Amino acid sequence: MKTISEASRETPIIHETDVLVVGSGPGGLAAALAAAREGVATTLLERYGCFGGNITQVGVEGFAWYRHEHTVDSEGIGIEFEERAKSMGAATPEPQSDSHAIDGEAFKYVADVLVQEAGVTPMLHRAMVAPIVEGTTIKGVIVESKSGREAILAKLIIDATGDADIAYRAGAEVYKTPKEEMMAASVMFSMNGVNKQKFIEDVKADPHTYADWAGGEWTIETTGKEDEMFSPFLRKPFERARAEGLIPENLNTIAGTWGAISEQGDLTYLNLVHLAEIDGTNADDLTRGEMEGRRQAMLAIDAIKKYNPGCEMAKLRNFGLTLGIRDTRKINAHYNMTSRDVREQGRFEDSIGIFPEFIDGYGILILPTTGRYFQLPYRAMLPKGIKNLLVTGRSIGGDKDSHAAVRNMMCCAVNGQGAGVAAAVSIKDGSDFETVDIRSVQRRLIAQGARIH
Repeated sequence: MKTISEASRETPIIHETDVLVVGSGPGGLAAALAAAREGVATTLLERYGCFGGNITQVGVEGFAWYRHEHTVDSEGIGIEFEERAKSMGAATPEPQSDSHAIDGEAFKYVADVLVQEAGVTPMLHRAMVAPIVEGTTIKGVIVESKSGREAILAKLIIDATGDADIAYRAGAEVYKTPKEEMMAASVMFSMNGVNKQKFIEDVKADPHTYADWAGGEWTIETTGKEDEMFSPFLRKPFERARAEGLIPENLNTIAGTWGAISEQGDLTYLNLVHLAEIDGTNADDLTRGEMEGRRQAMLAIDAIKKYNPGCEMAKLRNFGLTLGIRDTRKINAHYNMTSRDVREQGRFEDSIGIFPEFIDGYGILILPTTGRYFQLPYRAMLPKGIKNLLVTGRSIGGDKDSHAAVRNMMCCAVNGQGAGVAAAVSIKDGSDFETVDIRSVQRRLIAQGARIH
């Protein structure tokens, strides 16, 4: 590979803080709010123009679609996201669960309000490009933006990038699933102009279940109890479209779920496009995925308009701002979660939250309908090989099955709240992430409304 030499330069330090959270998805946003609410100076850094990550930037609005009558759910800031969205008119009842879909566009403002109320220092439109590391200790990050190249220093840093970007670049131990085994990426989109009455009548006349997820190129492992449960699933319009040549025969993965439908005729967070072998840490893969995903989405829209009752006059409302990535880097943590932990109600002395027995990924679908849940260990966010850093969100340490559980947005919020409180306790006690008093962390989490046992 050819290279060029860059001139050395002095980079201005524009900001110093106690806790710096990089990435503002459910994990990062929860971390920043939790830390700031404990009274420590907290800054939230985001490369795009809004906070919220998968909710606002990708358009995954089903925040708790796993919740059913007997679900023992997480508590804390994640639930607050849903409840605040409801109170501010930014949510719609889910068709498949006891939850509300969050309006991704309106949640941009909800997130702004939450950040401002907590006293978090917001930094939008700045992309982290390099960590500042001395030996094995991270001291801050370098960012690039319209303002130029700048440095931000922090006593403690939380990596909520979703891809363990900071951990990786700082020298922590990380790993990736082989590209051919990665969970597919998605281009999320929504439509408007749908006749809600006709659409729902068609759904009721021929309801789909979670067993219908199996088919095409997919196989699904369930416990059996999921198979007869209603799912807002679409496949038949695309089968007809392939049979009649509207969609190429090889595109047999165009199928999936619709999220919610409003009285105004918005059919939202359509999760119908699934792109294999897209590595979210590779810019060329991301470029290919964005463009191919939009192409497939337009084919899906044509099929829906032609073959799905109520959608004859519908059209594209919006694409997600960016590709939906499920699976990239994970850290090698002080404790890496296992399949047994998420399938057999794992219990931990350093629990910082709970999450229901919900596994969705790598061909597994287990819904939490029996009250079973597992605990989340603090050590799974603690990377090896670097100090003053926690990694939260989907990049925590674990195997495939555990990743299929903890990658879900509510679980990311649970871990994020734990990371934020741990950072605040560390700052106040003068400790670091490895020596923080976990009992103090747990007490403060409970005081913040989290459930840890």
